[in-house]
Amino acid sequence: MNRPLTRLAAGVAAGLLTLSPAQAEKLRLALQKTGTTGWELAVVRAFGLDKAAGLELDVTELASPEAGKIAIQGGGADIIVSDWLWVARERAGGAGLTLYPYSTGVGAVMTKDPAIRNVKDLAGKKLGVAGGPLDKSWLLLKAQALREGVDLEKSATILYGAPPLIAEKALQGEIDAALEFWNFAADLEGKGFARAIDITDVEKALGAKGEVVITGYVFDDSFAAKNRDALARFFAMTAKAKAIIATDDTAWAAAAQRIGPRDAATLDIYRKRYVAGIPRRSVAQEEADAAALYRVLAETGGEKLVGPGKTLAPGTFYKGGEAGGN
Repeated sequence: MNRPLTRLAAGVAAGLLTLSPAQAEKLRLALQKTGTTGWELAVVRAFGLDKAAGLELDVTELASPEAGKIAIQGGGADIIVSDWLWVARERAGGAGLTLYPYSTGVGAVMTKDPAIRNVKDLAGKKLGVAGGPLDKSWLLLKAQALREGVDLEKSATILYGAPPLIAEKALQGEIDAALEFWNFAADLEGKGFARAIDITDVEKALGAKGEVVITGYVFDDSFAAKNRDALARFFAMTAKAKAIIATDDTAWAAAAQRIGPRDAATLDIYRKRYVAGIPRRSVAQEEADAAALYRVLAETGGEKLVGPGKTLAPGTFYKGGEAGGN
């Protein structure tokens, strides 16, 4: 499916075979039950990648991302998946959390209205926004619209709601367009909706040089210092899982079982969007783009969104997980 990912899979596999210690090391993960980490862990187990990496994964599945934050702050987990903005905010407040890139997957403005193709076209329309007024994608969309001379809060009718509600409103035709999370956007795409405005394009318009990591594996500095090698093997293992999901139909079948009933065309969209979200850049590049977007978010969302930090907190991105520890 993707030659760079095929090469990555082969390279990571070779690395994993040389990194298996005699005694498996335990990592405690607290992960959202419906997240894509579940897909990857299904593949990890099916292909024995955890054993090859010399790791024992103690996984707790949670109902929400907020539960993961509570788990890691309370010492109930070693690793969770969350976004870099939350890590930066916590770090600015004195917490020792850090993040290693997991996914660039982000949503889009979905619509069946052929007249909506850019932010200016949203003026006079009814727009559903998943996640609420401080959702990062919404703030970035709003910032880009302002740069193009459109105040969406004044010129459009905005409806905030949980992602399933916004998706349902779109399907019922109660709104003209929906700014949705990537997986709900994939479902809408499978039902004939178009991706009118990709948030990845908005990010680039606002100063990012590439597709920016949104979520990452989050852990504590002190844990990283004591478990540097185990973390490196964990990241290599998950990179392998991502690569074979992208290139191996058997692996994809194992992952897709976690999605729930979908038609074949929608599952293909899920896979395409998931693969597009696999990070391909260095941590330094991701950090630079996150810093650029942080400034936009701080200006648009203020302290309610980013906390006391005016710039991205140093150490938000963990640099010990790349080859050579760069």
